[in-house]
Amino acid sequence: MTEEATKTLQNYFATFTPGTRPLLLLDYDGTLAPFRVDRSKARPYTGVREAIAKIIHQGQTRLVIITGRPAREIGPLLRGFPPIIDQPIEVWGLHGSERLHADGRRELEEAPPATQRRLDELREYLRHNNLGGEFEDKPNAAVMHWRGASPRTAKFIEMRTRELFEPISRLDGLMLLQFEGGLELRVGRDKGAAIRTLVGEMPAGTPVAYVGDDVTDEAAFIALNQIPAPHLSVLMRGEPRETAANLWLRPPSGLRGFLKRWYKALQNEGRRKKVA
Repeated sequence: MTEEATKTLQNYFATFTPGTRPLLLLDYDGTLAPFRVDRSKARPYTGVREAIAKIIHQGQTRLVIITGRPAREIGPLLRGFPPIIDQPIEVWGLHGSERLHADGRRELEEAPPATQRRLDELREYLRHNNLGGEFEDKPNAAVMHWRGASPRTAKFIEMRTRELFEPISRLDGLMLLQFEGGLELRVGRDKGAAIRTLVGEMPAGTPVAYVGDDVTDEAAFIALNQIPAPHLSVLMRGEPRETAANLWLRPPSGLRGFLKRWYKALQNEGRRKKVA
């Protein structure tokens, strides 16, 4: 870790004052877990479940997952077997369009009826014609993946996908979302809107951090950087890229180190509180 990164973390964790209950927001694929072509096999990096479990059991952090996946996919992947994370976690799925509360309540943002019908027609078409890629069917989106394909094949799949998605994206409520190795045509909130909602639910001045890896996380970084409270946006990926994030860390060591520092910062804050 660079000297600048260390200083950035030190300055942020110094905002964990007595009585603070910070908000920790985490992306899943590419952040907590390495990407897998078979997404059902995307398990967290070694030691990450244990680090998250320690933070949860500490009882001083509100921890939320914000993912592009349907929210219900996260629990089985994150818990482990036998369960290491033994408490339910709030998950925002579909890049912020879906909210699964820790108590099991679910909210899903709805599209205008005409837009939803057109999206449903596209999803039905792609179930039978995947354009040579891997089609992911979401309630609010049609997603085409070409991760793992050769450069030539990936370019061909992307071209065909754009030819199909771009005209439809002009309908009310629809938007195109580019990510590494794929394209998504979707309705509903993005991760930035999810961030603003969550921050609005916390007391003023609550420290907030978001950790993500993909271009889809940039909306979250930008939203976080606009709040007046102490905040930290972390790009967690193997190589740096242009980003709105405050800090770049390389997984998995950077991720484990960040989670360990988070836990220790609250542990130290608790000790100071007892002494006082």
